[in-house]
Amino acid sequence: MPAKPRLSQAEVEQRRQAVLRYVAEQGEIRTDDLAAHFGVSLMTMHRDLDDLAGRHLLRKERGRAVAFPALTMETATRFRESVGLAAKSALCAAVAGRITPGSTVFMDDSTTIYPLADIVAGIDQLTVVTNSVGLAQRLGSAPGVDVTLLGGRYHGEFNSCTGPEVTGALSRMRADLALMSATAVLEGRLFHPLREYAEVKEAMLASANKAVLLADHSKFGKTATYAYGTVALYESVVTDTATSDEEIAAIRGLGVPVERVAPRETTA
Repeated sequence: MPAKPRLSQAEVEQRRQAVLRYVAEQGEIRTDDLAAHFGVSLMTMHRDLDDLAGRHLLRKERGRAVAFPALTMETATRFRESVGLAAKSALCAAVAGRITPGSTVFMDDSTTIYPLADIVAGIDQLTVVTNSVGLAQRLGSAPGVDVTLLGGRYHGEFNSCTGPEVTGALSRMRADLALMSATAVLEGRLFHPLREYAEVKEAMLASANKAVLLADHSKFGKTATYAYGTVALYESVVTDTATSDEEIAAIRGLGVPVERVAPRETTA
């Protein structure tokens, strides 16, 4: 019997993301049950769980995997970066024309914003202010872009900073535009599982002349612990075509325009 073909790293990561989602849905589950569910050996499942636990995405205990709060896992940068990339790229492309030379733009730590790094690299005399170390690194080599990284308490699992140093600095700035995402949106209300990140978003909104929310369909129909207003704080919302009509209607009911874009298929 021929040996099964070896999976690529991308395929392994895709399975691990599926394992993480399944553990989040179950709350906790035996390791052997996970192996059976995904049709892999117990040794392979242990490797998957070791990897996910090492990235602080779940807890691996004796003979079982235990989920962290689901929305907290979704905020972990290492998990978020590779999820929904086609939709994120489409959302960023849709707002590219709103970024003008010579302007100052706030960008939050959302990985939804990451594809903007390549887009804005060619815009002259652009100032980007962000609390995201990952985004600052991506923009650092762009010749026409001046990057201000807001420092404060560093969160390694999210690769970004929060705290009074960040919010205080934002209160002394003014941006032409803020480009931001959200972890959870329900009927136009905005939520985040971590208070300090909600505070950074509030500070960016308060110090920007206008703001645009970029959020793919996976962010809608959810809540989290901390509310920080509604989409009425934004000039417009950009989402993908898979977002439900009910959520779109709720946003428009608050008087906020919605642009729906089709995800761009990416090629390896």
